Amino acid sequence: MSDYTLVIGNKKYSSWSLRPWIWMRHARIPFREKRIALFTDTYREELRPYRSHHRVPVLVDGDVQVWETLAILEYLAEHSAHAHAHAWPEHPAARAVARSASMEMHAGFKTMRRAFPMNCSKRFPGFVYGDEVQDDIDRVVELWELCRGMSYDQGNWLFGRFCIVDAMYVPVALRFHGYDVALSDVAQAYVDTVLSDGHVRDWIRTGQAEKEVIEGNEIQAPSSPF
Repeated sequence: MSDYTLVIGNKKYSSWSLRPWIWMRHARIPFREKRIALFTDTYREELRPYRSHHRVPVLVDGDVQVWETLAILEYLAEHSAHAHAHAWPEHPAARAVARSASMEMHAGFKTMRRAFPMNCSKRFPGFVYGDEVQDDIDRVVELWELCRGMSYDQGNWLFGRFCIVDAMYVPVALRFHGYDVALSDVAQAYVDTVLSDGHVRDWIRTGQAEKEVIEGNEIQAPSSPF
């Protein structure tokens, strides 16, 4: 049995840290959590032992270090000890869409992410954003509606049961909620599913108690990609 440590950043701000954390929680995979507060005087030194170029998250499994969120999730999913974990939809067409949507999130939506800095402890009602941000929002909504339309399993996650594509989009749902984004009925129902999840609520509650402040994520201005 593996003995995992997941190195994460501030729960209030680090959307990339949330992704493997929430999937491991749903998959019931035990792990130790090592939190390193980002953008402090010491965070680069604290992250130096890892191979991630001062970024989070990092999964440590004995002598193995895995960085980049999707790489972490795939590493865990292919481990024989986690055969019980639901990584991807079982239907081949749904699985292909889930992987495509996950990769699109990993590589894209940078305009939206800059405009909506991750901050799960605050809301910005009436937040004003431009057409380029709306284009990203529209694409996310399109993907969510596509996924929900291909759901072959019962449940309210993107493909019914929680899987890796949900881990990729949970932080987006939190951003939409925090920045008061108007959504279609299908997309809003998905945001409501995310907000009602016990693991998500645990993450938010812990993030709200953190004392560190990243100024760029506290104001309505472009910020870091974390």
